[in-house]
Amino acid sequence: MFTGIIEEVGKVKETAGKKGVLVLETRFPDLRAGESVAVNGVCLTVSRTEKGLASFDLSPETLKKTGLGRLKIGRPVNLERALRLGDRVGGHLVTGHIDGKGKIMAVRKTGPGKEVTILFPAEIKKYLAVKGSVAIEGISLTVAGLSGNRLSVALVPYTLNKTNLGEKRVGDEVNLEVDIIARYLK
Repeated sequence: MFTGIIEEVGKVKETAGKKGVLVLETRFPDLRAGESVAVNGVCLTVSRTEKGLASFDLSPETLKKTGLGRLKIGRPVNLERALRLGDRVGGHLVTGHIDGKGKIMAVRKTGPGKEVTILFPAEIKKYLAVKGSVAIEGISLTVAGLSGNRLSVALVPYTLNKTNLGEKRVGDEVNLEVDIIARYLK
C-alpha cells in the first residue's frame, strides 16, 4: 500500500527489454531486496540492490498493462516506498495495481501551474468523480474535471518540480489507478 506522495524521482538505468528486468538509479540508502516500491504507480518488488541501483523483475502482465515496458534509458520515474503502519497518509490509499493506461491529450498553463487532460479507458469511468482521487503515475491527485472519457487535474508547481509529470507532453502514456474506496463502494 502507498499514499501517492512521491518520495524521489529516480532514473532508468536499464530498460526491461527481453529479460524483463528494470534497473533504476535511486537515492534510497536503506532499500533492500524484497521491499515493495511503486514505480510510476506500479507496485514492484525489489529483486536486487547495488550502489545506488535497484533492480525489479517485470512480469509479462506488468509489461502489457502498464507503461513500464516502454521506458527509455535516462527517463525519470516516480518512486515511493511502501506505507508503514503509523505513517501519515498525505495523499490517498494507493495499491500500485494499475487500472489502465491513459494518454495525455492537453497540457495548459494555469498561472504557475498546469492543467493536464487525460483520455482514460471507458471501464474506469464509473470510479471517477470530480473532487475524487486518482493516482496518475503513482501521484495522488484530485480530479478537477470530467468530460466523456477525459479527466483533468491541476498540477501545482511543487508537483511539477518533484515528480515526472513536469516532463510529460501531449501524446505521452500515463499509468492510472482509481481510488480504492470508490472501487469498493460501486
